[in-house]
Amino acid sequence: MSLRYKRNIIHIEEEEQLRIQDFTVLIGGCGIGSYIAECLLRMGFENLIIVDGDTVEMTNLNRQNYVVADIGVNKAIALKDRLMAINPEAKITAYPEFLDRNNLYNLDLNCKVAINALDFSSDIPFLFDEYMADRNIPVVHPYNLGWAGFLTVITAESRNLRSLDKEHHAFEINVGKFIVDRLQKQHIDTKWLEDFLLAYGKIAMDSPPPQLSLGLYLLAGMVCQVVFNIATDKPIKVFPESYYLSMR
Repeated sequence: MSLRYKRNIIHIEEEEQLRIQDFTVLIGGCGIGSYIAECLLRMGFENLIIVDGDTVEMTNLNRQNYVVADIGVNKAIALKDRLMAINPEAKITAYPEFLDRNNLYNLDLNCKVAINALDFSSDIPFLFDEYMADRNIPVVHPYNLGWAGFLTVITAESRNLRSLDKEHHAFEINVGKFIVDRLQKQHIDTKWLEDFLLAYGKIAMDSPPPQLSLGLYLLAGMVCQVVFNIATDKPIKVFPESYYLSMR
């Protein structure tokens, strides 16, 4: 095992470390995806594709993997610079553009697993899932719940998230209600999350979901675990099954 990953020993076998090194992961959306990308890279995933047309803003700095000097810079470019500073030998492909109906099919998005951290203000996240399903590529959906992290995995054989695109016009509210329902079936207390959804519902049409850095840190670890399991042929749960980690 290389010196860079020497402290991974016992946790990760040498054959697994070599396998994940060339296991290509696509990250659509470099907001939530920013810490996920770094966590993956530090773990040993050295082949990453990152896509985002957005620029870094001051309001991102409460949670995303950027600094003041990045404000005004494209997120994919700023994130690539950070990742290359961590591991100059990594293969990081950055597309500084928003995914849409055209470039989704024109960009080289060839990967083994995709992470869908795209903005649900349009139907592009659904098209992204369908694009990957057609190619039998699993898609990880991470959600920052502030004090908790939640994720689910879409595969070609599973249900897709369009089944949640109903009731409330803000898709995030529908996802939140789905999460509450799943947790309640597991007898997990959801009052704090229900209170949040009630408050957010009043501003949902005018504001993206409020998020904390804590939730993003939790998510980064959760996503890395699931991607590692996929890369090393270990079992995973797929939608509507899910993963949840909370500090509440």
